[in-house]
Amino acid sequence: MTKKNPYWFFHKWGIDEPTPLEILSQKVQQLEDRVRVLEEANVEQTNALYEMENALEARIDILTAELWVKKDV
Repeated sequence: MTKKNPYWFFHKWGIDEPTPLEILSQKVQQLEDRVRVLEEANVEQTNALYEMENALEARIDILTAELWVKKDV
C-alpha cells in the first residue's frame, strides 16, 4: 500500500494535505492556461500588425502614384 501511495496515512485519517504530485499538477495546469492566454494575445497582436502594415503599404502606393502623376505632367 505504501509503494502505490506514500501519502496513504494522510488520506486514511482525512488530512487534506496535497501531495507534491498534486501540487505539481496544479502548477503545470496553471502554466498551460497562462501559455494559452499568451498565445491568443500573440495571434491578435500579429493580426493587428499585419493590418497596419497593409494599410501603410496601401497609403505609400497611393502617394507614390500621385507623385509620378505630378512629375509626368
